[in-house]
Amino acid sequence: MKKLFLLMLLLALLAGTKGQSESGDETVVRSIADRILAETHYGFTAQSGKLIYNTASEVPEDTLVKFRSEFLSWHYANGVINMAMADLGDFLQDDRYTQHCIKQVYFGFDNYKVFEARYKPGMPRWGYPYRELFSIRELDDCGAMGASAIEAYKRKPSQELRDYFDRIADHILNKQDRLEDKTLVRKGPHEMTLWADDLFMSVPFLARMGELTGDPKYFDDAVTQVLNFNKYLWNEDKGLYYHCYYSDLNRNGVAHWGRCNGWVMMATVHLLDRLPADHPRRGEILKNLEKHILGIAKYQNGKGLWHQLLDKNDSYQESSCTSMFVYTIAHAVNEGWIDKRYATIALAGWEGLKNNMITADGQLKYVCIGTGIQDDLVFYYNRPSKLNELHGLGAVIEAGIEIMRVKKLLEKKL
Repeated sequence: MKKLFLLMLLLALLAGTKGQSESGDETVVRSIADRILAETHYGFTAQSGKLIYNTASEVPEDTLVKFRSEFLSWHYANGVINMAMADLGDFLQDDRYTQHCIKQVYFGFDNYKVFEARYKPGMPRWGYPYRELFSIRELDDCGAMGASAIEAYKRKPSQELRDYFDRIADHILNKQDRLEDKTLVRKGPHEMTLWADDLFMSVPFLARMGELTGDPKYFDDAVTQVLNFNKYLWNEDKGLYYHCYYSDLNRNGVAHWGRCNGWVMMATVHLLDRLPADHPRRGEILKNLEKHILGIAKYQNGKGLWHQLLDKNDSYQESSCTSMFVYTIAHAVNEGWIDKRYATIALAGWEGLKNNMITADGQLKYVCIGTGIQDDLVFYYNRPSKLNELHGLGAVIEAGIEIMRVKKLLEKKL
């Protein structure tokens, strides 16, 4: 009887996506990825935007420039996009997407030294591209882009990239601020503040370094971060993570922000994909992921979407966290980490994205812009959303890949 009920449930969820075939999902994902390719213009422009320089060496000494395309910047959101494009290229066997990751990373390494030589401490941050590459200050500067650089390295190795990974590893392991129990923190906005975001700004890189080098210290530190972040940020009553923990006050912030919960989920997935099966704490990581999935499931609305503030239905429906949750849940089903019946949560979320957030020409709506930490919910309520904001694009591509995979899985099971 139980098997019959499960069969009926899976038939119902697949029927609910009738007319949205695998090829239809592929069309949606390709439309987003193809727009990224079309809008990635290599080179730099003067601040006025009137002059174009193909390489850094063409830029006059006294000229401040910016990237020709936002998809070139050495920013953690671009790291997520790069990894997603590489994954899409692998999944669809379409090298155009894979090459986006490789070219974006190597263009940085071909050009950053010009700006490094010209930049002096105290100069404005703008006008000198690649400052994050040559001047690592926080996890934002190195973790996600470093992880994407490892993906580029796996496909096109170079000693310069390999040396860069050691610089990042040295920063994360030895220079980034930590609490006494080794939890990664920042100096801002208050001394030794723990940001949920930083789990993604560290763990995907650490997990890849463990895989690349075979050195267990990287896996062990990544595991420590996942478990310690849970200790400080998890709200058992809500089934959600707080955005921050103030170590100076020994208390959490006020917000169960959508995207920070997404960062935690995605970081955990990146670790589990690479963590050795016999690691003694793998079971704890899996339990954390499952309880988080069941926690956020309670806040999915009738359209299949999640809100900017997960427990506040009067905050706006937000695309990046929805994409992150869809990706994580579908991936967890695909990998057998959670029961396949939970695929309905991801499928409903994907339909919500397609029906409400993704336009016919592959544009993503209602993505919250980059967000700091504040002590009032009004800040999060009023944080603007933006069309095609970089923070959502990588996650929605990853979500689409996993949805195509999970539909194949469910059809095969039936």
